[in-house]
Amino acid sequence: MTYIEYDFKIDPLQPASDILIAELGEVGFESFVETDTGLLAYVLQSDWEETRLDELHILGNPNFKITWSSKEIEQQNWNAEWEKNFHPIKVGGKCMVRAPFHHPEDVEYDIVIEPKMSFGTGHHETTHMMLQHILDTDFQGKSVLDMGCGTGVLAILAEMRGATKLDAIDIDEWCFLNSKENVERNHCGKIEIYQGDSSLLVDKKYDVILANINRNILLEDIPVYAKCLNPGGLLFLSGFYMQDLEVISSKCEDYALKIAKKLEKNNWVSAKYVN
Repeated sequence: MTYIEYDFKIDPLQPASDILIAELGEVGFESFVETDTGLLAYVLQSDWEETRLDELHILGNPNFKITWSSKEIEQQNWNAEWEKNFHPIKVGGKCMVRAPFHHPEDVEYDIVIEPKMSFGTGHHETTHMMLQHILDTDFQGKSVLDMGCGTGVLAILAEMRGATKLDAIDIDEWCFLNSKENVERNHCGKIEIYQGDSSLLVDKKYDVILANINRNILLEDIPVYAKCLNPGGLLFLSGFYMQDLEVISSKCEDYALKIAKKLEKNNWVSAKYVN
């Protein structure tokens, strides 16, 4: 498969970089690497028309100067690119997310991720906050769904925290395959990986649901998540901005899910709901 790499130069970087990532995700971009000057973004060539850039509101925002160039890039060239830009991160002093070529450190949860073209290294605010929620929650003996699993990092930490039955689902084939690799790499034996969407959740029940996707998909799928939660279950959502929290929470309340906690980082939000 051939991808197109867009090299966006952004001034000032924030919050424009975060907004651009969200909008690019809406039009089909699969993966992102933040750089010192902006952002590298990757989209599958066969699915892409450059006119879709006209849908990005941030590119017309006079408060930011954003320029870009593009080139074709073979998928196998991705490894060298993310190795150059991917640095290990720590979450809560207890969890480290690193690549195979990084040296391990003395932490309680050492997660090795090879993201390739998948989203979910822990670097983005939404993933980082979801990892924080998992560290702050009792997962012992819980059944868990990681919806839109990307690299599988959330399911992996949930198993390390004691979850005993886990499903991880992503609609993208590359994410599906990458999650399988990362689950094996971290010696997780309780996670089942599926390719698909919320239509796979018929007659499924979970104690905890993790969904780090985007605002529109969350709003569409919240009724499904609510139906899948066991009594007293927990729903963790992220992938949206602070200004979207009210509409997300209102939708949850329609299905007897009340907000119990929220985390905010650079205007991104991750919220915990209980039923």
